[in-house]
Amino acid sequence: MKVAVLGSGIIGTATAWWLAQSGHEVVVIDRESGPAQETSRANGAQISVSYSEPWANPRMPLRMLKWLLSDSAPISFRPRMDLRQWAWGLAFLRECLPSRLAPNIRAMVALSEYSLATLKHMRAELGIEYQHLERGILNFYQDPNEFDLSQDAADLMRDFGVDRRVLTADEVVAIEPALASARASIVGGDYTAEDESGDVYMFTTALARLAEQAGVQFRFSTQVSRLLAAGGEVQAVELVNSQGLYETLHADAYVAALGSWTPHLVIPLGVPCPVYPAKGYSATFDVIDAMAAPTVSLTDSAHKVVYSRLGSQLRMAGVAELGGYSRGLNTTRCENMREQARALFPTALDFDNVRFWSGLRPSTPSNVPLIGRTRIPNLYLNTGHGTLGWTMGVGSGRALADLISGRQPEPEFPFLG
Repeated sequence: MKVAVLGSGIIGTATAWWLAQSGHEVVVIDRESGPAQETSRANGAQISVSYSEPWANPRMPLRMLKWLLSDSAPISFRPRMDLRQWAWGLAFLRECLPSRLAPNIRAMVALSEYSLATLKHMRAELGIEYQHLERGILNFYQDPNEFDLSQDAADLMRDFGVDRRVLTADEVVAIEPALASARASIVGGDYTAEDESGDVYMFTTALARLAEQAGVQFRFSTQVSRLLAAGGEVQAVELVNSQGLYETLHADAYVAALGSWTPHLVIPLGVPCPVYPAKGYSATFDVIDAMAAPTVSLTDSAHKVVYSRLGSQLRMAGVAELGGYSRGLNTTRCENMREQARALFPTALDFDNVRFWSGLRPSTPSNVPLIGRTRIPNLYLNTGHGTLGWTMGVGSGRALADLISGRQPEPEFPFLG
């Protein structure tokens, strides 16, 4: 079967790889000049099964009211004259109901665990180097109330089979000595040794090269214009090629893995796709004192940012702005990130030459991604992974390839169709 995969981030590239492994003819379309150029380019680098938790929870509505419109808030909602934004926001509030929390976590953890196991298998078999570290993820708290609430969350995650261990402040510093200068403000933490970190861009570009060697055709600098449907099926995808000319591509099946732009493609066909962009920021620092920089991947609960060591660099990422499709950098947010890093690691990093970046995370109201067959039989979705695209990416691709191939995917997950 010929399958057209639209998008070449970690989700689209992993889908293409596993489809090729299943014997399908695969062509990947992307508007950029190469794979992983957008949201998969410079994220927080964490593979965080232990933090597969939805933003939507009973405490979030009040928090978001406090954070509304603030440039320093970890999550901000920028109201626009956009019906899709408001519909997403109302659906998000529904997902904050207490009855929705456990099923959402269950689905997210199941897919995340499967994806991590798949990543380990691929790493061993393919030998891809992506600066990965298997040193776990350490979450530290500076607010006693937040720390108390985190213990309830850790208990809940353990109920789902995730060993998230609660720590004292001294245990936090023992696991990551680079936090010693901040010891006085740390009240505790939690740690999951099984989590990992690594450069998603390096992994995705290497996987794309291997996929091409396995027969996958990549067409870059090619814009997806629209899907052409007739007779209850997608007949072709209309493209604008690298010469600026329109053409059509025919396939037997189509996978929409365009991240935040997926709704623009599928909603005109009557396919629901409650995905909205949550702009995130990252800052990449050169390490100038290796002994003073962390090697364990960290989550700063107070500021909702993460830190991951990538060789001689430290990647910091976080923030979520729900305000449309602009990737423009807010200078206040960038400076806040620089100063937060300086406060934790004052001698470790080059603070004068920071590389700032932003990406649009494709987020569903529940944070549970949309994976599977749509109401159009030969059209599939693989999108809506939010902050967990790297965590869930290779498993999502493998599971969808199974579905397209007529096999039952391994994880217990609410697949579409």
